[in-house]
Amino acid sequence: MSSFRNIKKSAVVLAFVSTLSACGDNDNNTPEQVVTPTPTPTPVSYTFSVTVSNLTAGQPFSPIAVVAHHDGTLWQIGNPASVALETMAEGGDNSQLLAFEKGIANASSEGPVGPGANTTVTITTDTVEVLKLSLATMMVNTNDGFTGLSAIDVSALAVGDSIMRTTVAYDAGTEANTEAAGTLPGPVDNGEGFNEARNDVDFVARHPGVVTNEDGLSSSVLSPEHKFDNPLAKVVITRTQ
Repeated sequence: MSSFRNIKKSAVVLAFVSTLSACGDNDNNTPEQVVTPTPTPTPVSYTFSVTVSNLTAGQPFSPIAVVAHHDGTLWQIGNPASVALETMAEGGDNSQLLAFEKGIANASSEGPVGPGANTTVTITTDTVEVLKLSLATMMVNTNDGFTGLSAIDVSALAVGDSIMRTTVAYDAGTEANTEAAGTLPGPVDNGEGFNEARNDVDFVARHPGVVTNEDGLSSSVLSPEHKFDNPLAKVVITRTQ
């Protein structure tokens, strides 16, 4: 009987050891679960430099407003100027123009651009699909004259590519071109800037030019050096990224 008990006990112990061994094998054969974190996408950006050269002899430009957008325009010949354009064209304040409702990015030069000088504005967007750039600046020794480019398509520019455009003079049509003392915000007069009252044709057109005190308009504060011919500015747009 004692031998039978010993054999039975040995069998139980052997079965227990075998079970432990089997469990150990299962643990070793189960592949370790490795969780690979999902990488965070790197934001893609597209950068353009816009260099504006003032080609006039006596017309400083107000700070240059540059706007990136897919559609829409900052102005259209024959249509009334927006309040944003009027504010810029009469007083040089581009803040409302930079807030163009269809804009996806904007930038401004730090200050005015004098005759013969140039400045570069950098603008960055998160897309180049159907991308257009517009820019505008006031000729500050005028009542409401401005120049710029409207909706230039830069979608096809590769990194390092450039396009060059020249600009012409526009009249916002919101303030009569009296050239009189107290009505010009530029350094020749330091007069009034934006005035919400409109007393001109009330549509955007090509600028007819200024009349100086040597042209027979004795009330004009302008001299011949303040006259201008087209083109007013040279603009070079380069995609840098």
